[in-house]
Amino acid sequence: MSDVDVDPAAVHATIREEVGRVLIGNDDVLEGITISMLTGGHVLLEGVPGVAKTTIANLVARATGLEYNRIQMTPDILPADITGTHVYREGTGAFELQKGPVFANMVVADEINRATPKTQSALLEAMEEANVTIEGETLPLPQPFTVIATQNPLEMEGTFSLPEAQRDRFQFKLTVDLPDRAMERQLLDRFDKDPTLGPETAGQVVDKATFLAAREAVEEVHVSEPVREYILDIVAATRDSPNVEHGGSPRATLAFLNAGKARAAIRGRDYVIPDDVKTLARPVLAHRLVLSTEAELGGESPVNIVDRLVNTVDAPSSVPSAESPQEADQKPAEHDSN
Repeated sequence: MSDVDVDPAAVHATIREEVGRVLIGNDDVLEGITISMLTGGHVLLEGVPGVAKTTIANLVARATGLEYNRIQMTPDILPADITGTHVYREGTGAFELQKGPVFANMVVADEINRATPKTQSALLEAMEEANVTIEGETLPLPQPFTVIATQNPLEMEGTFSLPEAQRDRFQFKLTVDLPDRAMERQLLDRFDKDPTLGPETAGQVVDKATFLAAREAVEEVHVSEPVREYILDIVAATRDSPNVEHGGSPRATLAFLNAGKARAAIRGRDYVIPDDVKTLARPVLAHRLVLSTEAELGGESPVNIVDRLVNTVDAPSSVPSAESPQEADQKPAEHDSN
């Protein structure tokens, strides 16, 4: 169906253009979601009500033609409401498997922190293993598979904070900010011109086969030894910091590796540069850190700590390209201006 080249940069540009017919701003959030989808990751999306968190996910799903399901998380929702269960059919006298909404390419768990910890944990196997076990039967989830969980940072009443183990399963935590005045004016004008504008406006511009081919292309992106060491140094800095009780896990290290490849690919490069890693530090690390008691009492934030730690780690001064992996001491590092 699609005429888009399997080049990930072309795929991303096509998705961004189609989503941009409805969405105004939030390019960083759109890029983060695309990176996660290209690497099999999951996203924790935070923002106040009304900033289009769910709309962004819906738009991306429509642009890629992927199956999309939204689950409104509430205190009374049960694990079986997410994964599915066996239902007795009176007509046949037998139990029939009824798959839950988790069986989709993109699953939005809206206001995930309103569900109980038991229900939140129902997503763990799906996110980690890409399969679900229902009454002893293990079923694979469709590919690609991405969970986007949203939460409101302002309302704490009636919510259940995500435990560290579950936060660690999200490749990124992305923040959807309120638009500035100029951007909100564009929003006002656009919807005044077309009040029916919404996710259904976006059409499919990339087919699933093309998207899966782009995922394979991302896997081939080269990560040099200096960049690998840079990733390890940054994660180690979070573990050694006196402000951090628990730093980045090995899953965070892998998130840097995979996301760095995708970020390079959608910028037209077949090798990762230090700026890819540095730019990804906030969304990869901030939600994973458990601060020390002293840091919390001192009003420190995980984002500020990540920024300071990254600035203490020396970036590689030279980075080899994929074509010449032995040129580490000869090729100057590129710096991404975007």
